[in-house]
Amino acid sequence: MQFYKQYKSSSKPVISFEIFPPKTDQGYDNLIDTLNELKELSPDYITVTYGAMGTTRDKTIEIASYVQKEFKINTACHLTCVSATKDEITEILKEMKQNNIRNIVALRGDPPAGEKEFKPPENGFSHANELVGHIRKFENKYFPEDEKFGIAVAGYPEKHLEAPSFDIDIMNLKRKVNAGGDIIITQLFFENSSYFNFLKLVKSAGIDKPVIPGLMPILSAKQIQKITTMCGSEIPNDLSRKLDDAADDNTLAKKIGIEQCTKQARELLEYGVPGIHFYVLNRASHIKEIMDSLDI
Repeated sequence: MQFYKQYKSSSKPVISFEIFPPKTDQGYDNLIDTLNELKELSPDYITVTYGAMGTTRDKTIEIASYVQKEFKINTACHLTCVSATKDEITEILKEMKQNNIRNIVALRGDPPAGEKEFKPPENGFSHANELVGHIRKFENKYFPEDEKFGIAVAGYPEKHLEAPSFDIDIMNLKRKVNAGGDIIITQLFFENSSYFNFLKLVKSAGIDKPVIPGLMPILSAKQIQKITTMCGSEIPNDLSRKLDDAADDNTLAKKIGIEQCTKQARELLEYGVPGIHFYVLNRASHIKEIMDSLDI
């Protein structure tokens, strides 16, 4: 089922999880175990990413297809502009179609490690709105109207790192939506005020699409410091102090992360968000604690 149909038809907040393809056989076995646990939480859909420069991209469709067939859970594949020509992207879309995957998270993708600027591949795309437009053109050629992809695009409650201003960032978001984006999934954030302010900017720009908050429960202090440095999300001072006190104690950091994420999720649900997208980092125990606390 396409994204937009799920959000329109659901009588409760839509809950989704994001996973990534492991690089080893042992990691793959661990992921299957995790998926068995995540299935018990009854997510509405699961998104599958892939690595930098397109690494593990082949596994993305394989895992998404497996989740749909074996667990009967709706899935979405990430698709980026990184290291892929227009023709290669078309072939990926054909493979998704063949595997009955009807949802895509369409992203430009980050510059490779060590590079400051994104450089599009030859005969590729420079921006996510171009990728979204290409997907819609593909559909017009290969799909009947009722079988089109659901497309999610990214939103940045604290502004994209490369955007010179929030106004420009919102205009970039509007281009993605106008090109055919159905829903907006946000980058992770730790202060709900950032999401609420973002909603106001989105509405002021005339963007009328579901804006799904993306939450990442903290599992270790070092890990979250690295992730937030890469994506530009801010860690509030009180949360930062708690993580500093936890230091290398990952058990304590995980407890702090569960409390933080539960508090955020509860407030967002009370506000009336259309759903929550959890970046689960291929683990299940912390998400189970959070979902049990929320009683969704």
